[in-house]
Amino acid sequence: MRNPPFRAVLFDCDGVLVDSEQITNGVLRVMLNEMGWDIGPVECFERFVGRSLKDEFGVIEQYTGVRVGPDWLGEFRRRRDAALASDLEEIPGAGDTARALTATFGGRVACASGADRGKVEMQLARVGLLELFAGKIYSGEEMPRSKPAPDVYLAAAAGLGVDPARCAVIEDTVSGTTAGVAAGATVFGYCPPGSLSHSRPEHLLGAGAAHIFTSMKELPGLLG
Repeated sequence: MRNPPFRAVLFDCDGVLVDSEQITNGVLRVMLNEMGWDIGPVECFERFVGRSLKDEFGVIEQYTGVRVGPDWLGEFRRRRDAALASDLEEIPGAGDTARALTATFGGRVACASGADRGKVEMQLARVGLLELFAGKIYSGEEMPRSKPAPDVYLAAAAGLGVDPARCAVIEDTVSGTTAGVAAGATVFGYCPPGSLSHSRPEHLLGAGAAHIFTSMKELPGLLG
């Protein structure tokens, strides 16, 4: 992996650029508890992180007996965004790493998230990265299929004019890793030590990640 033939870098957002997963998942867990589903933090993470929430309405109905829809999703997003606006922080070193790689790869760096665009742009703005990714933000909510399907990564590669096989994807969940691999990219799995809000290294490797790294400071060296 010392000199891989990469021409672009595609970052996931949640858990990779911003430390949002525990905040978002906490809001979701409270709302599910309110509907009678006594789901714990670990199970809530394993079931929902890395996936589009609207794709999981059937699971929610199965466990709560409540058929949720756009109004419920809107309330979730309202509560989620308020919590993120208050408490969100950058993943340590992510900003400096993204800026360095943008220079190294001649601007061929994008953010490809499974989340809705409003959330992605709000989060990037809060940590000072919105301008860096301006015009290069891709939302799985706007694709025919969200992660674990490859659509958002294929769209990001096409937007940068790069063959997906020449892209490095930076992910932290099994769902996102599956999407990156399906797109034909090489996936680097981010998993800081002791984290409860990132998929386990062995699970990322099992989903096809080519390499696991534990600090954003490692990434520029890994990408050559």
